[in-house]
Amino acid sequence: MPLLHQMQVSGNCYKVRLAAKQLGFEMTLRDYGVKDGSTRTPEFLVKNPNGRVPLLEFEDGRLLPESGAILWYLAEGTRLLPDDRWGRTEVLRWMFFEQYSHEPYIAVARYWLELAPKEKLEQKRHLVPEWHANGNAALGVMETHLARSDWFAADRYTIADIALYGYTHCAADGGFDLSAYPAILAWLERVAEQPGHVPMAFAW
Repeated sequence: MPLLHQMQVSGNCYKVRLAAKQLGFEMTLRDYGVKDGSTRTPEFLVKNPNGRVPLLEFEDGRLLPESGAILWYLAEGTRLLPDDRWGRTEVLRWMFFEQYSHEPYIAVARYWLELAPKEKLEQKRHLVPEWHANGNAALGVMETHLARSDWFAADRYTIADIALYGYTHCAADGGFDLSAYPAILAWLERVAEQPGHVPMAFAW
């Protein structure tokens, strides 16, 4: 059975767990601590030199890091990934947006304001306004899209929605006020109503 190296509080790892649950993909989990350096050990770096989770390890020894790549692997040939060329391109467009314009600010703000040691936060506090400005810019792009469409790609729920849901649903942990984004709030409710949905804290 595939093994997911992961952190329970990580939005990137949550994306993978959520998609796997909704697709009935069986795997086991190996948990790592946020602050204990366990993904930087020589043993782990052999598996992923980037020293990050999620990392999906297959029984035959293949190793697949990066949440977006894992989502794509899980979704291939399923209802969570369109069959047509344009629909698949739309999915990629929003997954790239999430990793470049969304996650670097919303996820980073959440980490430093909610999860990181408080003494280390002081070294980063001057960056908080920048994280909030750029994160709110990304949320604004999402709000504009969701004001005219229920979903991000192919007019249906896909891994594009899962990718963006991972950190958007807990953006308040990073100091973002989602009440300013009614279309996003409505979308969050739609995602949570999807069959097989599980919360981040769900015990596998």
